[in-house]
Amino acid sequence: MRNANDPLLKSWVKVPEDSDFPIQNLPFGIFKTNELNPRAGIPVGDYILDLEVLLEHSFFNSLKTDVKNTFNQPFLNPLLAKGRLALSEVRNRISELLDINNSELQNRPDLIEKVLISKNRIQELKPIDSKNYTDFYSSEQHARNVGSMFRDPDNALLPNWKSLPVAYHGRTSSIVGTNVPIKRPKGQFKSKDGSIGFGLSQKLDFEFEMAFITCSNTELGEPIDTNLAENHIAGLLMFNDWSARDIQAWEYQPLGPFLGKNFASSISPWLVTLDALEPFRIEGPKQKTEPLDYLKFQKPSHFDVQLEVILRSGSSETLITKGNYKNLYWNICQQLAHHTVNGCNIQVGDIYASGTISGKEPDSYGSMLELSWNGEKPVVLNDGSERTFLEDGDEIIFKAYAEQEGIRIGFGELRNRAISN
Repeated sequence: MRNANDPLLKSWVKVPEDSDFPIQNLPFGIFKTNELNPRAGIPVGDYILDLEVLLEHSFFNSLKTDVKNTFNQPFLNPLLAKGRLALSEVRNRISELLDINNSELQNRPDLIEKVLISKNRIQELKPIDSKNYTDFYSSEQHARNVGSMFRDPDNALLPNWKSLPVAYHGRTSSIVGTNVPIKRPKGQFKSKDGSIGFGLSQKLDFEFEMAFITCSNTELGEPIDTNLAENHIAGLLMFNDWSARDIQAWEYQPLGPFLGKNFASSISPWLVTLDALEPFRIEGPKQKTEPLDYLKFQKPSHFDVQLEVILRSGSSETLITKGNYKNLYWNICQQLAHHTVNGCNIQVGDIYASGTISGKEPDSYGSMLELSWNGEKPVVLNDGSERTFLEDGDEIIFKAYAEQEGIRIGFGELRNRAISN
């Protein structure tokens, strides 16, 4: 079987050295141009591969899975519904076609012009149509930071935190893609003098999370075993769980996030498959509290993925935090197993966000809440200005990538600008 992750593979399509999208990656997404309706594509270097054109010219006839009517669609859901093995088949076939030693497509200059579209001509769209979104709370350092701020530094974690992957159900109608402006929300908040006010949030915040996307449907009453969970997971993308901290702090008594969260979340455009991330699979933090049997797992299910957040103010950009996805306490298999252990069914295109990812060092915290320690320690930007939370006009840029042996498996960028409501 072809090893699409082989670091020695070379593509006949020119790929810049620092590109997120070498032949070893080949993530899936949705794009459009002035001439083309939304459709599925795969980025390679500075180009987007149009999967529908390849289908029309019979390049997928050798696949075991029938992928007709899955590419010329506004979302990836029809393709995801074919299952993880189908995604692997398509990815392997594209890897084969792009191989420098393969002439099937390389020697068709008339077709290459239709298949390969410059990224400068395309608009990246939201890749998933999700009816279900769950947000976990799986970074221990983030939980400790928040617990220290608002409860007791000596007992920052709640008693259940190391027993189960804490989570809440979110809102899918307000999930947007990259380059979509985020309007500052309104709501109630408690002022320093104890009075209750109403107005625009003054503590708008980002949260750097990663999310996995499911590619199967299950029936009610069917839990998913940790050791089978990855069969239901298509891949990962970046997730920004926008937050209004002042609204959240007042309403979060005692129920979970509501108006402080449901006004917006955003997802990155390219779904990186678990297959592409296989070389970066690692052991996660040691779980000193032994998990219950249904949360035990056999193989490592953490991934070494670097995370970066850039704050752009005017023409100035500042790298304000740099973390790693491996810092999660609970892995994706444990998260999905816990989510379904009560019989909850899953659906194709479900979004399962990790929760804010923070490392132990202050410059690896995954939110402004932590970076500024709830406003006590302003973050100094490269232009000399300071931030405790986000101001109108600030653009938050997420980047994520795994890297080894000179191969960078990246997620592209997730960009959103805060604007006044």
